[in-house]
Amino acid sequence: MSTDTILTGQVLSFSGSPFGGERPEDTARLQEAVALSGGKIAGTGPLAEMRALLPGAEVRDHGAKLIMAGFVDAHVHYPQTAIIASWGKRLIDWLNSYTFPEEMRFGDPAYAAGIASRYLDLTAAHGTTTVCSYCTIHPESVDAFFTEAQARGQRVVAGKTCMDRNAPDGLRDTAQSAYDDSEALISRWHGAGRLEYAITPRFSPTSTPEQLEAMGALWAKHPECLMQTHLSEQTDEIDWVKSLFPQARDYLDTYEEFGLLGAKGLYGHAIHLEERERHRLRDFGAALIHCPTSNTFIGSGLFDMAGLLAEGQRIGLATDTGGGSSFSMLRTMAAAYEIGQLRGTPLHAAQLLWLATQGSATALRMEARIGNIAAGMEADLVVLDLASTPAIAQRSERAEDIWEAVFPTIMMGDDRAVSEVWISGRRV
Repeated sequence: MSTDTILTGQVLSFSGSPFGGERPEDTARLQEAVALSGGKIAGTGPLAEMRALLPGAEVRDHGAKLIMAGFVDAHVHYPQTAIIASWGKRLIDWLNSYTFPEEMRFGDPAYAAGIASRYLDLTAAHGTTTVCSYCTIHPESVDAFFTEAQARGQRVVAGKTCMDRNAPDGLRDTAQSAYDDSEALISRWHGAGRLEYAITPRFSPTSTPEQLEAMGALWAKHPECLMQTHLSEQTDEIDWVKSLFPQARDYLDTYEEFGLLGAKGLYGHAIHLEERERHRLRDFGAALIHCPTSNTFIGSGLFDMAGLLAEGQRIGLATDTGGGSSFSMLRTMAAAYEIGQLRGTPLHAAQLLWLATQGSATALRMEARIGNIAAGMEADLVVLDLASTPAIAQRSERAEDIWEAVFPTIMMGDDRAVSEVWISGRRV
């Protein structure tokens, strides 16, 4: 039986970034059908053309539903799945009260495998097809996550979190073991199918200068890998960093000094940046990852989306599970819109959808493979029902264009809006 499939509906793709022009929607295109074959997108266009392209393909008609690239979540902590939505802490207390006790459990391969499976089930149910995750200090936590993703044919990025100070007994490695374990994991997993490794020092306060130097040396040896960490999330965190690194010019300098600033670097949060930091991040082409539900949930601050984009920064969007309070990229887009409103720069629906797909894929340096619908790209798709609840349906039925129709789903939608999810051309 043929594995070729044609999906019909409102097929959304982007020809470029919707930021910078007068009309964000001008970079978006709606077509009738998308053809899938061999785990890739074979083409888009009128149904008749797609039938001619893939004779005998199964046709799945989605009516007025929106068919778009699967969501790309550029900064998550899968080990925090079970502690999501824990009450009343700011960053450092959050780590000590909730995160570190839970992460201690991930030396158990069976526990790690169970949470990895649960996490990928939950995110797929919300339309997310690619994530970039921190694991724990335990290599077993990385093996569990990659094994589960590989079984699903899913494109993911992950790395062993490295910490050799300011963490509990049993949750610290060393500069040498972090290097050795990470290098072994790179050898085992990076480039295996759709898997990629990210070198992962958690953040400066939990790594000694020796460990940061070791991670910089590892990245220099493996420049094909991404590197992920946290930057300038909360003001008390920044004060802590300055006390630990009195010689540093700023927070970013604690990474830059040790070779941990680069074009394939992912810097989570980046809310309270100083002028020098902004210039250096832009000059290197690094990616800043906006985590809006996390930033409001633990009281971090308001990300300067408009200002950073105007400077030419590379920006992705993320849930930051479980400091972020939702597994849903729809809820994450809604929070990004709300933060934009608080800063006086609301985001258009086209900009939000782009950030959650092509924007995050660009941050991960994967924009040629995922995050959009175009011939030759990997067939990771989500089908959104734009009338998934009575409240959403009664608003969207008044819409005069696709953006007015999709915006209520962005603001009020949840997993009920996710009609279908396709990973590697297979419906999941």
